[in-house]
Amino acid sequence: MAMTVRVDIVSVEEEIFSGLVELAVFPGESGELGIMPRHTPLLTRIKAGAVRLKIPGEDRFEVVYVSGGMLEVQPHLVTVLADTAVRATGLDEAEALDAKRRAEEALAKRVGAMDFAAAEAELMQTVTQQLQAIKKKKNTVH
Repeated sequence: MAMTVRVDIVSVEEEIFSGLVELAVFPGESGELGIMPRHTPLLTRIKAGAVRLKIPGEDRFEVVYVSGGMLEVQPHLVTVLADTAVRATGLDEAEALDAKRRAEEALAKRVGAMDFAAAEAELMQTVTQQLQAIKKKKNTVH
């Protein structure tokens, strides 16, 4: 049996994932962070993107989209505190594509204050990352 580490991913609303994994990959601010059992303690911020969790005994990764947040790593426990988190299976590709289209149109028109444009740019980035999470989910299912 492979070594495992417990991973808990929670958002403001609910617990999204809690279980044992062989490997967890997080979207770090300077690149991906791969965490395995008995990892050195670490506390860092993560950016919006896909978290990939290698489930023991399975040939697949569970994919969870997070909007960013804090990652705490202990040798036998990894915790993610995110404002928003959703399993990739819960993402709606059509809805994400529509939101991306609306954000691109708003940016093209440059309507409103700079704060609005900045918010739309952030929305577009978030939606793009959600679409990437959907693609990763499609590519990791066997």
